[in-house]
Amino acid sequence: MTPRPAEHPATHPQAAPAHDWPVPIGTAARRAGVSARMVRHYESLGLLTGVARTGAGYRQYTGADVHTLRFIRRARDLGFSIEEITHLLSLWQDKARASSQVKQIAQKHIASLSERIAAMQAMQRSLQALVQCCHGDDRPDCPILDDLAAQTPSPAPPRNHQKP
Repeated sequence: MTPRPAEHPATHPQAAPAHDWPVPIGTAARRAGVSARMVRHYESLGLLTGVARTGAGYRQYTGADVHTLRFIRRARDLGFSIEEITHLLSLWQDKARASSQVKQIAQKHIASLSERIAAMQAMQRSLQALVQCCHGDDRPDCPILDDLAAQTPSPAPPRNHQKP
């Protein structure tokens, strides 16, 4: 069995020695997997609060701050809106919350994703139909451009309702 390489503290803040905290914004951003610009953005939105500053005004981040940044990054990766993340953060920090509140937010998000996926699939079907109508040769006529220039969009092609 090959031994695992030593993990670098910058990639795993929980493994970092206690004396490595607090850290400047660049280090916190790297440990959380986001950019320093996004860290500042999340602070400006109130998602990350109470960040300490040095006498010279430089931000100083704790392990808890980096943990919060990772939470935000993961929520963004799953497509949650800033409003939803704000609510999820407050629930995460409220140890007396009911998990049903969190589940309800996630279920609403799943429904929203399903609607967006269906809309994108309809766009895909429309584009596929237009591409099939286009000869793609040296002729100037192009059904794709004609459709884009039309006053009213052409209807989406019907869905294929065949059973698998």
